[in-house]
This record gives sequence, structure tokens and C-alpha cells, in this order.
Amino acid sequence: MARTALWKGIAGTLAAEVAQGHFPIGARLPSEAELSVRFGVNRHTVRHALADLAERGLVHARRGAGVFVLGRPTDYPLGRRVRFHQAMESGGRLPSKQLTRRETRPSDAKEAQALGLATADAVLVVEGLSSADGQPLAVFRSVFPVARLPGLAAAFEGESSITRALAAVGVADYTRASTRLSARAASTMVALALRIPEGAPVLRTTSVNVDGAGVPVEFGITWFAGDRVTLTVTPEGV
Repeated sequence: MARTALWKGIAGTLAAEVAQGHFPIGARLPSEAELSVRFGVNRHTVRHALADLAERGLVHARRGAGVFVLGRPTDYPLGRRVRFHQAMESGGRLPSKQLTRRETRPSDAKEAQALGLATADAVLVVEGLSSADGQPLAVFRSVFPVARLPGLAAAFEGESSITRALAAVGVADYTRASTRLSARAASTMVALALRIPEGAPVLRTTSVNVDGAGVPVEFGITWFAGDRVTLTVTPEGV
């Protein structure tokens, strides 16, 4: 391994050990001196690796006390029924969602195709940030057909839950018809929202949700912080 990449290898090893539960939430990592001995490098290299973990939101340093684990990757199921709050609470995490944009505009070609609309038909665009235990996990964009869901914009007034907003306009249940998963490098804005370095790995899901009659009601794109979430494909009935 090239000398300049040593800190990346150390950071990757420690991140993996946090993910596997070797260091529980709140645990103190070994000291810089101990890590230097373990990996056979100087303290500057170890410090660089720890700074990378802190920048990714995995650890934080307490002056004079050491470096402590903030969290480990959150399991997130990709099933037919995916509800963020339910998924987080089942894993013992405290979920929260903040909406940052709510706007009605003409659809673009990709949105129109996913929702079965004509290009330029009106859509409601809702964007926001999903967090667990106060740590940002994902940035999302949900696009809804306006004519098909009258009153939805008003339903989002003071409401951050997509499930409750859809229920308010008559969509009592919806399921995931398709999902595409890909790896990306975080753009400037995604990195800023997730508090990760620009270019850090993110997992992007592109999905279409349908109502009980199989009619598309949501086209969604979500960018997950790559080292904070483990995406799990669940059985079709879930």
C-alpha cells in the first residue's frame, strides 16, 4: 500500500470494526499510541484516520478523554412496504425527518415516465433529510402526481411523514413497485446535508411506489450515507 494511503486503510479497518459492533456506541477507541503500535505507523497517520472517521460522523473526540464511537450503520430494509420511522424504531433508533423543500412544478421526462404522466404535467416535489439518533442518514426527493393526488400539498403543511400525508388524501396503503440501487460519489449539496466529505460514497435508490390499484403515486430518489446505512433486500411479502 502506498504510504499516502495508509490512513485510509486504518480508517476503513476501524469503520468496519465499529459496524461489526467491536466498539459499541459510546465506547472509547484505543488511544493514538495504542493504534500506532497496532498498525505500525506514526501518530500523525493515526490522527489522519481518526479525523476521517470524525468527518464521516462515526466518532467524536473529547478533549483530554479520547475518541468515542457515535454510532454504527443502521439496517434499512428494502421491501415492498418501507416506512422510515417503523424501520428505525424496530432497530432501536430514534427517527426524525426534516422537509427542506415543497414545490409544485412541471414534471421532467424521467419523472413523467415513472409516474405514467405526460411530460410537463404538474408534480409536487418534496425534499428532506432523514436522521436517526440525530445523525443524518439520507437525503430524499419524492415526486407526486398533482392531478392524481389533489390536496397533497396542503396535507404536507406541518407534516413530515409521507405515509400520513398520503393517507390524508385517500392513499391508505402503498407498496414499492420497483427499486434500483447504485453507488455514487456524494455531490457538494448531498455531502453538506449528510455532513460527509464531498466525493464520499453514497448509496442511491430510485423507486416507484404504487397504490392498492397499482397506480404510481410516488417517484423517489434517496441518497444514503454509505457508511451509516446497511440496505437489506427483504422478501416480497414484506
